[in-house]
Amino acid sequence: MKASHSETLANSSRHEGLRVYLNPRVLGMLFLGFSAGLPLLLVGGTFSAWLRDLGIDLAAIGFLSWVGMAHSIKVLWAPVIDRAPIPLLTRWLGRRRAWMILAQVVIAGSLLGMALTDPRENLGLIALFGILTAFGSATQDIAIDAYRVEAEAKHRQAAMAATYVTGYRVAILAAGAGALHIAALDPAAPPPAYTEEAGGRSRIGLAINLVLNSLRTLFYDWGLITVVNGWTLAYLCMALLMLVGIITTLIIAEPKVAVTQSTAQFEQRVNSYLANTQHNGWRRSITAWFIGAVVCPFAEFFQRYGKAALIILLFIGCFRISDIFMGVMANPFYLDLGFSKAEIANIAAAFGLAMTLAGAAIGGVLVARFGIAPILLFTAFMAPATNLTFAWLAHIGPQQHGLVMAIIADNITGGLAISVFIAYLSSLTNTAYTATQYALFSSLMTLPGQFAAGFTGVLAAHVGWEMFFIITALTGVPAIILVAILLKVAHPDRSRRPGIDEG
Repeated sequence: MKASHSETLANSSRHEGLRVYLNPRVLGMLFLGFSAGLPLLLVGGTFSAWLRDLGIDLAAIGFLSWVGMAHSIKVLWAPVIDRAPIPLLTRWLGRRRAWMILAQVVIAGSLLGMALTDPRENLGLIALFGILTAFGSATQDIAIDAYRVEAEAKHRQAAMAATYVTGYRVAILAAGAGALHIAALDPAAPPPAYTEEAGGRSRIGLAINLVLNSLRTLFYDWGLITVVNGWTLAYLCMALLMLVGIITTLIIAEPKVAVTQSTAQFEQRVNSYLANTQHNGWRRSITAWFIGAVVCPFAEFFQRYGKAALIILLFIGCFRISDIFMGVMANPFYLDLGFSKAEIANIAAAFGLAMTLAGAAIGGVLVARFGIAPILLFTAFMAPATNLTFAWLAHIGPQQHGLVMAIIADNITGGLAISVFIAYLSSLTNTAYTATQYALFSSLMTLPGQFAAGFTGVLAAHVGWEMFFIITALTGVPAIILVAILLKVAHPDRSRRPGIDEG
């Protein structure tokens, strides 16, 4: 008997293991993840540091932080990215890559504009460039998320997520610590000579020295750009780093997706409605676009899953609540407990990042080998359970071995949860509406937790750190119950993804 399409995918996934990371599209997500992560801090924490360093008023800095809200409302224009073609670009690159390249060019151009504008002289123009960067970044996120979902089958989605997260975190380091280090340089002064006495003992130091000399030649000897200060140099470098995403987008292939028969029949209802409507001209065109781009994606999801759709959405909103609570209060907890800033940076930040990336990589292998369901159930239980290690740390006090153990448990589990949850969200989409449906899921994933996290400071002050982490662990119980229900009513490994996992 001929094997079904789903059985063929399952058999191939059992034999992939670590080889899943050699898949070209899985590797490509490393660079797309870098491109997605780079702009985030450049209109966030790094942006605020730049403004304050130049003496900008705190109130103005607070208002300018609103530019980052674009990521929270990206679901509003996701339907446009799903449906609207870009003249020439869509024909040349395809639906997803056209929007990716447009967003990346907007980000790079806006960062260049920020670099060449002095906030002390033209704060309004800086704000405009910041808004363009933020909206370009959110648009790029929508397009990359859609590409990732459509580019590979369900069993490789966790590996795609793992490499994406790795690139994303590296970009965060570049836009955070990297930009701050560059900003601390005096661009008018020649870089120090690369000598053994100066501590230049690696080829990396030689490369950095060469780049800085080249940039100085560009800025001063050729006189092409007048550098205001180190921040100008930092944002120029960040704009150049967007070439990573642009080049990757030009190299990768547009994913091939198909509209399934069930989806085609569903959209036929739109045509039937339009055939009977009394609207004409532009009113008919707008109605057709709105129904097809906005109504159909949500209606199709509820039609496909029925009553289980509400359980799925509730689970998505609950899954990361305990994680978000922990993230908001982590650094205040470490400081209150008595850890030094150096210990927090070395163990919680640097070592923690390594553990998160290791967990994400392990998650990619486990999902490719065993499927989404068992790993989703495991992380739903372990993510809140590891919060108890911080309750134990609060009990024993500022012991380095305790912090290391807590970071290992929490960050490896967190990395696992990130990769499997992104794979799960990807499995829920119909490739006819990928951008819109995934934008809905990703917004819902963080919104409840971020809202509730605003009260975590009051809670911690009232009950103390030990009880706080016990309570945050209990907030994960609803997600455990909901995932157990989902395994019965909408099993992640038995539900096919329309357009890819249906043959």
